[in-house]
Amino acid sequence: MANTAYRKAYIVTGPTSGIGRATALEVAKHGTVILVGRDRKKLDELQNIIEKKGQRAVSIVCDLSNIESVKSAAKEIIGLNLPVAGLLNNAGIMQMRAATKNPLGWDMTFATNHLGPFAFTEALIPQLSDGTNVVFVVSAVEDPERKPAVAAGFRGSRFISVAASARGSWQPGGSRKQGFDAYATSKQAILTAALAFARETPRLHFQAVEPGLNVTTGLGNATGLVLFLQKFIFPALVPLLKPLVKILSTPKQAARVITNIMTDTSGKTGIYYNENGLPMQGSAQVRDAEFQDRVTAETRAFLKPVL
Repeated sequence: MANTAYRKAYIVTGPTSGIGRATALEVAKHGTVILVGRDRKKLDELQNIIEKKGQRAVSIVCDLSNIESVKSAAKEIIGLNLPVAGLLNNAGIMQMRAATKNPLGWDMTFATNHLGPFAFTEALIPQLSDGTNVVFVVSAVEDPERKPAVAAGFRGSRFISVAASARGSWQPGGSRKQGFDAYATSKQAILTAALAFARETPRLHFQAVEPGLNVTTGLGNATGLVLFLQKFIFPALVPLLKPLVKILSTPKQAARVITNIMTDTSGKTGIYYNENGLPMQGSAQVRDAEFQDRVTAETRAFLKPVL
């Protein structure tokens, strides 16, 4: 390729909205961006925006809650034969109403936020060059000691086992708000996996990022006045409110932090970053290497029959 920037490629899952979209647009400045998402129309629209800037993008359709789709997408990416320098596992969901299941009967939140990204990453690991940065977008709501999360109604991860989580079963005594336990548990599981991967595969660099409270993307499928506030008013308020609410962020700020990690060549690995790109700690469980290994081993055993 004539432009040396495009000798590198970066994979971004969930790139059509919020943090994923902002990161895809930012990382496209550094190389070819491989857009991995469920909606072909939205992927093509984003690819067109990137290419109109003289940059390069490739679209891959993938539903991370569907393991067959995950396997197909990983195979398609490998077939592109592009020199991948970074992989961002950003796609995720939070169900606020009655939980739904995927075709295999797995809880959709746990399948999308943990099982899918785990299988996707493991399928790509053998093909990734030494030094590739693999980044997971996680959430500090997994920590029962996280004061802002507790104030919002979270009670931390309610992990019993991978199999129980896939069934939609959590430890009792959790949040009263529907969907919170599933979300916190799924985010803890993928965070522990990221840290376990870092110890297992030192030739690659695995990191996790807590992107902060993004009020501009946390309102679901907003319309009308709410959409206007979400797009134009809240972003302007974030810099003013941040001294009071330090975890506030925006998709653009998160994208800058994530892109810096994705393009870092220092060789750092196994670091959990906060919304400002500074190292932070997870819950006591997350910091326990035995727990990391347990979740990772259980996930592999659970996925083995379908891989």
